[in-house]
Amino acid sequence: MLEGILTGLGTAFQLQNILMVMLGCLAGTFIGMLPGLGPISAIALMIPITYGFDPASGMILMAGVYYGAIFGGSTSSILLNAPGIAGTVASSFDGYPLAKKGFAGKALAIAAYSSFSGGTIAAIILLFAAPSLAIVSLSFQSSDYFALMLLGLCAVAAFAGKGNVIKALLMTVMGLMLATVGLDKSQGVERFTFGSADLYDGIPFLLLAMATFAMGEALMAVLRPKSEADKQKDLANQKNLGSMKLSKAEVREIAPVIGRSSILGFIMGVLPGAGATISSFLAYGAEQRFAGEKGKEFGKGSIRGLAAPETANNAACTGSFVPLLTLGIPGSGTTAIMLGALISYGIQPGPQLYTDNPEIFWSVIISMYFGNVVLLILNLPLIPYIARILAVPSNVLIPMILFFSLVGVYLVSFNTFDIHLMVVFAIAAVVLRLLDFPMAPMLLGFILGGMMEHNLRRSLTIHNDSWSFLWERPLTLSILVVAGLVLAYPLLSSGWQKLRAKRSTLGAGEGG
Repeated sequence: MLEGILTGLGTAFQLQNILMVMLGCLAGTFIGMLPGLGPISAIALMIPITYGFDPASGMILMAGVYYGAIFGGSTSSILLNAPGIAGTVASSFDGYPLAKKGFAGKALAIAAYSSFSGGTIAAIILLFAAPSLAIVSLSFQSSDYFALMLLGLCAVAAFAGKGNVIKALLMTVMGLMLATVGLDKSQGVERFTFGSADLYDGIPFLLLAMATFAMGEALMAVLRPKSEADKQKDLANQKNLGSMKLSKAEVREIAPVIGRSSILGFIMGVLPGAGATISSFLAYGAEQRFAGEKGKEFGKGSIRGLAAPETANNAACTGSFVPLLTLGIPGSGTTAIMLGALISYGIQPGPQLYTDNPEIFWSVIISMYFGNVVLLILNLPLIPYIARILAVPSNVLIPMILFFSLVGVYLVSFNTFDIHLMVVFAIAAVVLRLLDFPMAPMLLGFILGGMMEHNLRRSLTIHNDSWSFLWERPLTLSILVVAGLVLAYPLLSSGWQKLRAKRSTLGAGEGG
């Protein structure tokens, strides 16, 4: 192992490969900032460029683009409430409210520090534990993944304020329903397409995310114009927009959050199919539970609510390289493209990569740590300038958000039907927001719906259409029990508080 690490160090710190990391991080960051162009698009754009490179340099470049794009995607989530990729949706829950309060620079700095820390901790774990973690990854079966997705959906209780659990669950069900639209991938049967060929491929994630968050937010700003007092407050807040200053108390508050979320994110990343999206939502939900009374601040601009998903999604990106490099199994759409690139180089990822091509295996892992340092150095000086986007007057910023949302979705499919559908969803989102329904659970249900259905079908097929798979495997049963406890917690907590209030009232009555 030591010999492999030294080989990787020698390869990673060649001048050409250092330049590859810097170029990848820079390109990925700017591509990630553009709604509609996530890491999949970024890496797809890089593949033709890497054909002339040796395999190690090509993979280092694409790895840099990968976590650069995740990092860049957080910027649009925080500043414009426009998450272009699923992995940065949870970052907008508290990042955008923080930015609106006049702390855009602080929000971006927390995102930068959290991303750096999460990626670094995960890279260190990966360095020492990659081969043995592959065994853990292999031990997960379809039933375990189904239970894991169910746990992710039960975490919707974390995004529901007091008394809103039922609303959050209803929105989750709506997300699951929207995920079923299109052709059934296993049987080729049309589902809820209403005879429209435009819906055969289902509803694109980007369309739904931009409609419910970015466009929805812009339309809400039009419906609820700011009062003169709010405008004066905004002008006062603009003085702090670019400030990245964190107090010692804030650093102490987010430090344990980063530690917990790094480990959770990495573990989720190691599991094929879980990845940055589930890890960011689970980390957000877990931290809200850990926060206790401070959990009430989540969704209103909590620094813990921003640090948790930002740490977890970057740690998961690093973790996703475990199944790719050690098993040859892509853990996400992005790593699937990277798998294709490796095969085009004539290299077969899997257990033999560790021994046959140690320079590729170890140099990619070591370049991840270096890439996180590069991302921090490149982005911290730019934060004060990027944050000034929010200083643009709302009568200019709102049309810009609407324009980029519509153009971003159109450039993915070049289909005007998507534009019409997006407007319908945006209007529906505004109505639901006015009725105080949360949007995040719907998006989580939509993201996990397809994966849940796929793993459920595989489990039922393996067990001859018997539901016994839910309790036969101890791991599946354990995850389901945790999911049940997470779901029951807010209901039990509310009942317990009512019981205590009733007892205190009766006690006061007897005392009187």
